[in-house]
Amino acid sequence: MNINVTELENRVGQYIQAVVTEPIVIEKTGSPMAVMMSYIDYERLIKFEDAFWASKAIEAEKSGYLGDKSLSCLMQIKTLKDSNSELRQGLKRA
Repeated sequence: MNINVTELENRVGQYIQAVVTEPIVIEKTGSPMAVMMSYIDYERLIKFEDAFWASKAIEAEKSGYLGDKSLSCLMQIKTLKDSNSELRQGLKRA
């Protein structure tokens, strides 16, 4: 179901009841601007989204992504190695 903003403003109670059976697309100047849906549909959408991102995280780990903590530790090690290398070069010059 598609309605415009003015229609929603005039009959908000009616449309709140209507979203129980189907989402409503709210249009402004003929273009879709928002969707009103039931809370049950919203919860279902959030569960799908959570499952999608969880599967992406699992795929990333399987393909070699280490995670934020591991990457942070590797960056600290690299920084220490770079500092150590600079110290050694400085000692060689002295």
